[in-house]
Amino acid sequence: MALALHDLDEVIGDHTGLARAALEYTRLMKKLVDAGKEPGFSAERWAPVAELVAVDTFERIGPFKEVMNWAEYVAFLTRWVQTSEWECSFRRVTETGSLVLLELEERSTTGGFSSTVNSATTYEYDTDGKVIHLAVYLQMQLPGPETLTSYEEIQITK
Repeated sequence: MALALHDLDEVIGDHTGLARAALEYTRLMKKLVDAGKEPGFSAERWAPVAELVAVDTFERIGPFKEVMNWAEYVAFLTRWVQTSEWECSFRRVTETGSLVLLELEERSTTGGFSSTVNSATTYEYDTDGKVIHLAVYLQMQLPGPETLTSYEEIQITK
């Protein structure tokens, strides 16, 4: 049985604690992805997200097992948002201890390739409530090579 999809704004008020923090992070990311097409968009625009992250210890593992620290992630995002559209719908969020699992349906267009994927992202928080680790898991169709151009400077783990 598939879970019903909801807009983040419909469900965010139903959550507290770290689950709410992960939803706020996601809502802020959507706002900045949309702003990424504005003239002069730069890495400095990610400062509001940096306030939610332990930037000195942050690590992100992406869907291709690429590992990025905060500076690398910001550089990647800055390139990606300038040519991509992204939106999501909420499926479910689970919080246990310092870990949150957020399940979304994500829809994006990058380099002319449009996709709809089911994502599960783990958010690990430190004792100050800052994100220290993100791990992204996707169920998706295999993208074409043009989609991977935003990963040109990223080392993908085998």
